[in-house]
Amino acid sequence: MAEIGFELFNNQLVQQLVGEADANLRLIEKMLNVEILSFGNQITIKGASSDVENAKSALEILYHKASKGIDIGEQEVKAAVRMSGDNVHSESEKQEMNDIVLKTKKRYIYPRSATQAKYIQEMMKNELVFGLGPAGTGKTYLAVALAVSMMLEGAIDKIILSRPAVEAGENLGFLPGDLKEKVDPYLRPLYDALYEMLPAEMVDKKLALGEIEIAPLAFMRGRTLSNSFIILDEAQNTTPMQMKMFLTRLGENSRMVVNGDLSQVDLPHGVVSGLRDALDTLRQVESISSVTFTASDVVRHGLVAKIVQAYEKRSKGRAEND
Repeated sequence: MAEIGFELFNNQLVQQLVGEADANLRLIEKMLNVEILSFGNQITIKGASSDVENAKSALEILYHKASKGIDIGEQEVKAAVRMSGDNVHSESEKQEMNDIVLKTKKRYIYPRSATQAKYIQEMMKNELVFGLGPAGTGKTYLAVALAVSMMLEGAIDKIILSRPAVEAGENLGFLPGDLKEKVDPYLRPLYDALYEMLPAEMVDKKLALGEIEIAPLAFMRGRTLSNSFIILDEAQNTTPMQMKMFLTRLGENSRMVVNGDLSQVDLPHGVVSGLRDALDTLRQVESISSVTFTASDVVRHGLVAKIVQAYEKRSKGRAEND
């Protein structure tokens, strides 16, 4: 057993940190199997050595976020505990992670795992980033958040969000309605992300002006996209030819993020995923980065992470038996 005590100096921030009736402390206790005592600005943590260190790290993360004006609730606490247990080697790395906050009109958005922090850092640093991994890890959401933040800062003029309109084929003719009505259901997750970050009237105005464009992959052909932040979602369902077409749209002062889950390829049997092909082809090219998420990075409902882990375990078992 270990015990550690420390003092936090801002009374108002401490009140936000501990939560109503110490609810945030109780949640950390439950998640890390520690005991946390709070007397004014004095915090004491008791438990196994590694758990105590993680609890202290989680509290420091939350205190730092509170100092930036972020409200501390259950999701913030869970994210801090997740971050505290991630393998981060130096204090400077921890500080860099804690300092990442993307400002949008409606909310502050920040990484909830070390992988998410790395992903944001890579998107800031590189012109082309591949985000790989299961649903619920925040790949597309964080890319949209960075794009919105950069647009609000004036760093880019346009946000372009794209995905294959239908799994692998983009065959829209059998669907009812005009082209927009045919395409919109497949692009709904991209709209949802935007409306969470910007007022509805601003999103609608920017869509009308073409400053935000949400379009199926086929609409990218023949274009050069400059001064833009370009995101391709569900990229595992592109063919190599489609992927090459998309990647070569990159213009001056633009960034491109390509997201997908290689375990969820819906292409016809025998057709190579354009995402897998691009990763193999571009492995040695500079200014291109890839970040891989796992089930431990899932930030949706806790059951989603368990579902992803179960499927990963089964896939691994099948691969070992082949």
